[in-house]
Amino acid sequence: MGRLKDLRALVDEKLKTIDDAKRISATVHLYGVSLAATLIAEKRGLDQELCAMAAMLHDMHAYLSGSYDDHAHKGAKLAEEILAELNQTTEEETACICSMIYHHDDKEVIDSDYDEVLKDADVIHHCFNDLSKPIKAKEQQRYDALRAEFGLQ
Repeated sequence: MGRLKDLRALVDEKLKTIDDAKRISATVHLYGVSLAATLIAEKRGLDQELCAMAAMLHDMHAYLSGSYDDHAHKGAKLAEEILAELNQTTEEETACICSMIYHHDDKEVIDSDYDEVLKDADVIHHCFNDLSKPIKAKEQQRYDALRAEFGLQ
């Protein structure tokens, strides 16, 4: 099995500890952001697998703890632990994945190319998953830029 499949299996196992409704929501979001991250990484010439892996882990702390309080920073630490458990990434890959997760909630700040992939993938899922919800002010500029980048005028 590949690293991404192994990680998804581990994430699925950890999500079994939360109630059904939250688990379904978590699964939809994590897999949706992972797919969006893969597409964005492909378009920008970045490592698709690392971006997909970061996306699979980016909100795990929030889902497992039930709290979004400082979830990006706490989530980066949890991701580091999960990746150590998986034991399939180099130190550099782990650092890259954890950086993406650490910075993913800073939607109004520009960080590294990899950090930006996860932020943008998160925005894509937030904005396209439920079209009845208004776009958050902190995500509007990214959303508009993504629509232009992908020719969705």
